[in-house]
Amino acid sequence: MPEPAPDLVEELYRTPPDRFVAARDAAVAQARQAGDPRTAREIARLRRPTVAAWLVNLLALDRPELVADLVQLADALRTAQRELRGPRLRELSAQRRAVVGALVAEVRRLAADVEGAPSSGKLPLAEVEATLNAALSDVQVAEQVRSGRLLRATHYAGFGEVPRPQLRLVTGGEEPPPAAPARQQPTQRGALRAEQAQRAARAERERRRRALDKELTRARTDQERAEDELAGAAAAERDGAAALDRLEAELAELERRRAVAEQELSRARLARRAAERAAGAARRRTGEVEAAVEALEAEEDTGSGGGTAD
Repeated sequence: MPEPAPDLVEELYRTPPDRFVAARDAAVAQARQAGDPRTAREIARLRRPTVAAWLVNLLALDRPELVADLVQLADALRTAQRELRGPRLRELSAQRRAVVGALVAEVRRLAADVEGAPSSGKLPLAEVEATLNAALSDVQVAEQVRSGRLLRATHYAGFGEVPRPQLRLVTGGEEPPPAAPARQQPTQRGALRAEQAQRAARAERERRRRALDKELTRARTDQERAEDELAGAAAAERDGAAALDRLEAELAELERRRAVAEQELSRARLARRAAERAAGAARRRTGEVEAAVEALEAEEDTGSGGGTAD
């Protein structure tokens, strides 16, 4: 069974997910034009990865040496865990965090160099990090990451089995079972009827295969549309959660500023009341002094008048 060229498959899995289907369909059409329908069917079976899986594939295909280092670190971690070597395990755990962080940064850089890739702020780097951590904890996930053919991101919950990411390798489809040879007929007419029956069976199988291919194409299209809607809904949910977090932070800041303003208002009211008391006292004192001045002036006027009369 002919298989798609590895270079072609790698190129498809380097393509951003929103362009994957168009690139795959173009490769299918090219194979059909070259007279290779079986290879065309194998290419058509390739499924589009999610953005997170595409980023991991990009890392595995463009920087395989880094992924190999990740696998070696995973082996060292498992050895330390089996031997219960605490200091070595702590050292490797710190190294794991550093390696995963560096790989995530490299994924961001690789994506920035790909035309049509999502913007840096929209890259699901948390899912990439979770998948790399899962690869550190599970041998099979590590091998799947190295293959560059992931369809879904995965994560490691810390116990039990790691959910396997969906993976499809380019392999040949199953050959239809060969038609059972017709039993020898005693006459030429019987042999002709057997040959006609075989032709009819082959034609029926081919008709069913075409019908199934069409149905499979429609099912994959529906699945991809549903996955797009799921991704959009998840992104909207994340955006809503982020907006809510921002609003709650702004609300907390407004509450803090309100409390400060209320304290300042309370102090201002106390200061105003003290000033009112001081002003009242000052007015009363002023009135008293003015009354004393008027009394003194009256006495002076009276005394001055009496001296003139003598």
